[in-house]
Amino acid sequence: MKFYDLKNGMNPRRVRIFMAEKGIKLETIVLDMDTGDNRTPEFLAKNPLGTLPLLELDDGTILTESLAICRYFEEMQPEPPLFGTTMLERAQVEMWTRRLEHEVAIPATNVFRHTHPFWVGRATQYADYGQFSQQYLLARMAWLDEELAGKDYFVGDRYSIADITGQCALLLARGCKLPIPPELQNLTAWYGRVTSRPTARA
Repeated sequence: MKFYDLKNGMNPRRVRIFMAEKGIKLETIVLDMDTGDNRTPEFLAKNPLGTLPLLELDDGTILTESLAICRYFEEMQPEPPLFGTTMLERAQVEMWTRRLEHEVAIPATNVFRHTHPFWVGRATQYADYGQFSQQYLLARMAWLDEELAGKDYFVGDRYSIADITGQCALLLARGCKLPIPPELQNLTAWYGRVTSRPTARA
């Protein structure tokens, strides 16, 4: 298998952390968006969308989308479980992963795309939408702070793909100068907990 990676990408980081938690090591090909590695005919033949991460199986089958790749790894190597262990836990992990994708990761991506200098000249930026996304994300941080009261992780007492999704999204927000407000103590404690794991720098 080959893993196609993007060093600073939120979603590739999600898969790298997941792999590190599982102890999975693969041949990795790091692409550079600055030089258009993801837009070459060779890469677009694998993924016409030009997005990362991408997993190429030994038989040539291609998997894209970080969550799909993580699910494949979960089936390949069940321990440690990162998608839950019971029917209820798996449903809760799915619920929280979707919540964190839609309510945190997507707004963080919009903040990045519409406010960060990286996208100047690469894509049309709408400053008003970037500001709206900032305020939306701050409101969702406050919501997460309430949800995490008395909890170490989003689902029970076990670190999961939901936590990985949240930590990667908030790391992107931090890179856009939108850190967790210090008064949000529950969210701050959770973020410190997950980012202090050895796998957080994967």
